[in-house]
Amino acid sequence: MTLASAEAALTLSDLSAIPVTALKGVGPKKADGLAEMGVETVLDLLTYYPRRWVDRTNEARVGDLRPGEEALVLVTVRSTHKTMTRTRKVMVTVETGDESGRLRLVFFNQAWRERQLQPGLQVALFGRAEAYKGRLTMTNPVVDLIGDRTGRIVAVYPQSEKSGLTTWEIAGWVETALARCRARGIADPVPAGVVRRLQLESREWALRSIHAPDSMDAQRIARRRLVFDELLRVQLALVLRKRALEQESVGIRHVVDGKLVARFHERLPFPLTGAQKRVIEQIEHDLAGQQPMHRLLQGDVGAGKTVVAVSALLVAVQGGHQGALMAPTEVLAEQHALGVRALLADLEVPDPGTLTGDRPLRVELLTNRTSAAERRRIAAGLADGTVDLLIGTHALIQEGVELRSLGVVVIDEQHRFGVEQRAMLRAKGRDGAVPDVLVMTATPIPRTAAMTVYGDLDVSVLDEMPPGRTPIVTHWARGPIEEDRVWANVRSEVAEGHQAYVVCPLIEESEKLEVASASDTFERLRGGELEGLRLALLHGRLPAGEKAEIFEAFRRGEIDVLVATTVIEVGVDVANATVMVILDASRFGIAQLHQLRGRVGRGQAASVCWLIDEGAAEGAEARLTALVQSTDGFELAEVDLDLRGEGTIMGERQKGRSDLRLASLRRDREMVGLAREVAFELVDSDGGITSLPGLADELRLFVGDEEADFLLKG
Repeated sequence: MTLASAEAALTLSDLSAIPVTALKGVGPKKADGLAEMGVETVLDLLTYYPRRWVDRTNEARVGDLRPGEEALVLVTVRSTHKTMTRTRKVMVTVETGDESGRLRLVFFNQAWRERQLQPGLQVALFGRAEAYKGRLTMTNPVVDLIGDRTGRIVAVYPQSEKSGLTTWEIAGWVETALARCRARGIADPVPAGVVRRLQLESREWALRSIHAPDSMDAQRIARRRLVFDELLRVQLALVLRKRALEQESVGIRHVVDGKLVARFHERLPFPLTGAQKRVIEQIEHDLAGQQPMHRLLQGDVGAGKTVVAVSALLVAVQGGHQGALMAPTEVLAEQHALGVRALLADLEVPDPGTLTGDRPLRVELLTNRTSAAERRRIAAGLADGTVDLLIGTHALIQEGVELRSLGVVVIDEQHRFGVEQRAMLRAKGRDGAVPDVLVMTATPIPRTAAMTVYGDLDVSVLDEMPPGRTPIVTHWARGPIEEDRVWANVRSEVAEGHQAYVVCPLIEESEKLEVASASDTFERLRGGELEGLRLALLHGRLPAGEKAEIFEAFRRGEIDVLVATTVIEVGVDVANATVMVILDASRFGIAQLHQLRGRVGRGQAASVCWLIDEGAAEGAEARLTALVQSTDGFELAEVDLDLRGEGTIMGERQKGRSDLRLASLRRDREMVGLAREVAFELVDSDGGITSLPGLADELRLFVGDEEADFLLKG
């Protein structure tokens, strides 16, 4: 196929079918270099966006540089010289300049710069200028080769030494591809009304202007349109999945005005927060409806998610159904069982079939540690409906666990609850009805990420702390003197009758990471700083039974200090623990540090978290400072997004080609919301997405055939 063979405008599918070798100048060797960068088709090339744009009319001249300041300058290479320093390091010195002055560049341990920076080359440099021996100098600046390209704005493409391609070669091929598209034009499948309402430019104009803008304003306007396209595709996929699941599943219309939930709330020793009331209302609205609930409950550490989850489970029970609470580990399942039984102690279920009109609520725990006899007893109760609530790991939805009528499932800390698990749940429901699902997470997710990563779920947020919770004070101990204060604090808290955690990043010593191992730390503390205290060691390689015994002993107060790996990160709840010490804190991400900190401050006593780290790791300063300054998980999640970018948040949720190339969940927060609104509008319109064949075709291209068939079959 050639680029100008038919009348219709070229779609992205058309462009993805044309190999990049169809372009003049792309032979086998150049094609290999492009493939190294993920560019194999004309579509790949046109969506291989510049990483920056150099405005020739507006960049600093060498004569304007000030020592100590960072700047971008355009210069011409005059000479290059390679030498060896006294310490046997390779040093490449490059003389450059423009009409206003001279600038020397110095590169250490980058011998290849001698080959790269040939006299006569035009380069864009970004770095800090310094005065050295009377000369203006930049050491190891960022270098972009821009060749002899003309025009006011020059696009600079990501380049790698491995691919052996220059930015002007890439720009030339992009220019050729766009020129050959001109005859037919590039299709724009987004409805014209949406484009006008959001004041977007056409897709073809945007593609031309992102690669060869007339001005920096044109580049920004082009980016806005292409970002919208990327986000719209992701949101369409998520919204279609959400609607398909709603349409293909028959849910249970639950009784939401029964007496049981009201009794539970009346008996609570504390009032519900405004956020808890709002979220329970949202959940009950879902439960009363015909479609099965599929909701994500986000709540910061200690925001009261358990009370909300139990309220949802009791809605099922008051309508004659059963509830199940699933946790990712046996230890957490056992802890949930303890907490839920304490919350529901002596709660009676209204039952007109009994003499008193009430019966006891029955809660059971099922794990691998449950004995065979106990298992048979629980199985009988599940089958005849006398077990109201079942708590356990994800083994609850496997074969062999038969419930009379499963109505509501709460899943703790398990976001990846996919099609297979839903099928298993469907099998547990009565007469093909799908139980309602509430997924809980204590890891706050930025709003834009939640809309993009978990956009096929409805999201509820508990953003208010129950009264009476004592704020946790966080300190950063940066050296030996401050570390002495940490262990003194642990000793004084134990003397007051409290307990402490000490968290280490690894189980065994690793030369590569050079972090303290849990076992070595345990031995050091037991014979040194914490000698005389009752210490225990906990890590993921211990047998499940031994882990559970150590947790129980700590919970009973028989252990003063628990030295552990991150096995304690999620859900461990011991109200008497008031000190959290995290060693090598910069090895952890913000979310993980916040989770670990949340293991203390769970009772009335004032609690403290110590971050021990000298701050050498990259980005440590900003991360640890954020933890010291804020205990708000949602605020920290936004900081994390700004510091790390969205790649870590997107994870594996977006597969294949739907990765965001230009859009950023940080920079484009507003556009994420707009794209989601438009996605709902298009999917819910008469004819839905099938009336927009161009967009449907793009979803097949970006989402993958199997997923697209599922999404588009309605």
